[in-house]
Amino acid sequence: MGKAPALLIVSLALALGGCGYKPLYGTSAESAGVSATLASVTIPEASDRLGQLIRNDLISAMRSGSGEDRYTLIVKPVLRKTEVIDKPQPSTTRQAINLSVSFELLDRNSGATLHSGKTFSQASFDVVRQPFADLQAETNATERAAHEVSADIRIRIAAYFSSHPAKS
Repeated sequence: MGKAPALLIVSLALALGGCGYKPLYGTSAESAGVSATLASVTIPEASDRLGQLIRNDLISAMRSGSGEDRYTLIVKPVLRKTEVIDKPQPSTTRQAINLSVSFELLDRNSGATLHSGKTFSQASFDVVRQPFADLQAETNATERAAHEVSADIRIRIAAYFSSHPAKS
């Protein structure tokens, strides 16, 4: 690496620090507050497998320790399966799982909505007319879509807490 690229990287790092940039998941006192606040979010039990997949992903990513439950996150998934390609020869169909999720972050004390939003994911899979393989492909696509939306929800909630610090 020459001097010019190294100098450019150092100057960019200094410029970002000077303009107030701070990483969302860092080791400063402020970012530690985001992690602690995420750990204080409760997610109610889901009524179906899809909701449970999303809930489990969120809990795994957000619960770093035991904290007081100050917030509730309501997650409402809607799943649709659509055909993308239907080709008679060689008898293969391409389908897609379309997952839309609306979410709402509530303050447990007041019941007020603090943040809400919608996110979506689409995951495709092939139907090869082999029952077990088709079921596995559909299950895998559903799980991929659930992982994507849960990651997006977690990032959005963390960004909200980063810009709206919790009051003690």
